[in-house]
Amino acid sequence: MTAEPPVTVGGAPLRPEDVVAVARHGARVEIAPEALARVAATRTLVEGLADDPEPHYGISTGFGALATTFIAPERRMQLQASLIRSHAAGTGAEVEREVVRALMLLRLQTLATGHTGVRPVVVETYAAMLDAVITPIVREYGSLGCSGDLAPLSHVALAAMGEGRVRDAGGVEVDAADALAAASISPLVLREKEGLALINGTDGMLGMLLLALHDLSVLLDTADVAAAMSVESQLGTDAVFAADLQALRPQAGQAVSAANLRAVLSGSPIVASHRDPAVCTRVQDAYSLRCSPQVHGAARDTADHARLIASRELAAAVDNPVITDEGRVESNGNFHGAPVAYVLDFLAIAVADVASISERRTDRALDPARSNGLPPFLADEVGVDSGLMIAQYAAAGIVSELKRLAVPASVDSIPSSAMQEDHVSMGWAAARKLRRAIDGLARVLAIEVLTASRALDLRAPLHPAAATGAVRDLVRTVAGGPGPDRFLSPEMEAVGSLVASGAVTRAALTTTSENTTTSEGTR
Repeated sequence: MTAEPPVTVGGAPLRPEDVVAVARHGARVEIAPEALARVAATRTLVEGLADDPEPHYGISTGFGALATTFIAPERRMQLQASLIRSHAAGTGAEVEREVVRALMLLRLQTLATGHTGVRPVVVETYAAMLDAVITPIVREYGSLGCSGDLAPLSHVALAAMGEGRVRDAGGVEVDAADALAAASISPLVLREKEGLALINGTDGMLGMLLLALHDLSVLLDTADVAAAMSVESQLGTDAVFAADLQALRPQAGQAVSAANLRAVLSGSPIVASHRDPAVCTRVQDAYSLRCSPQVHGAARDTADHARLIASRELAAAVDNPVITDEGRVESNGNFHGAPVAYVLDFLAIAVADVASISERRTDRALDPARSNGLPPFLADEVGVDSGLMIAQYAAAGIVSELKRLAVPASVDSIPSSAMQEDHVSMGWAAARKLRRAIDGLARVLAIEVLTASRALDLRAPLHPAAATGAVRDLVRTVAGGPGPDRFLSPEMEAVGSLVASGAVTRAALTTTSENTTTSEGTR
């Protein structure tokens, strides 16, 4: 983890980049002083209700289907601890550190609103655990995405109590009690309402949505770059990306993608070589080339809608019951994950389709009947060498899986808690499959970039555009050019890392920006 400016919690809603900074890059957190004052004020109200002989849900009663069971004062600390221990019931593989840190930060944000009724020490403990990089071990299965991400959040709360297992800053698995002691953090002893406040939230699914949107913003730019390389290397035309043609269908994302394609292909000698109708007799390019802005743009618009929903969720205080600004303690259903679950599923559909059109462009480059003069499979010695044949197989296999992952989780519901929780969102499951889909998209785009780079080399002595040439040169730092067959997997992985890191996009778009600045300066 790298040094990042600290992120302040409780003064204003967190920004998506704040969540990425803490979750992925280890930024420290600071609690706004006014937030601690709000938390202390509402805690006073909760403690008054705890002394009331009348039952109040979550304060002096059981939970879920046991909401009508009154709990005597002397048993309430046991009630809170029992809630966390019983709900920390995840199973399966460990969830990634960045996801756990994201859900911890987002739960901390809700605690800091003062709408949950916890003590200030609870807020301070979660902040201290994040700063000490103590990461509770959370298991993949257990959340239904309703009443919050109960099981994942319970594993975090259990660690704050000094129970269960965590990973320390070095990634070593240790007992939570030992990790807290090493960081001089006192284990929490939960009091009335605090157990519920720690686990009633959409924080896990929201955290994964924000991380996915961050990654997808890079990958959609990369998809435009990869498409431009395919158009160029397969002797396609850039005329269809003209701004006036795109304006006839005023879709915002489409306009952005088309502009990227125009910029990346600008000044291409390869494109210019067949612009004369006497040289190029094709009437139209295939859909996978011609319609790239329409598909990529639709994915951009879907991502923008998801960002809108995420921004609203970042401004939310999700708990049940909540303490209102007027001091009322009210039950509600704001913990239901439907808004987040829907957009997670929408994104999985868009990701699958962007990967699908990318794989089709790759396949065209390898087929001599459709590649406009390139050798079969871009092989060096046809018949002896297989070239990039099996790289396309890998892309096809990934795309097939992405189509399965695009089946929405949010249309499913499995009743729980003796039918008290009889409709659930499955938002956590939608988020988990989106993470896998994002990884798959990056790999499919990497295969296209690798393929198009070799195809550009094979167009010599014609030169590519400055931007596509810059990407091709970057690829050549980790993957060889045309030649006899060699061990291909390491090159695919290396180009995949360039794609995921954003290096491919930076190489192309930095070059286009430099060219624009140069041309403007000479006018």
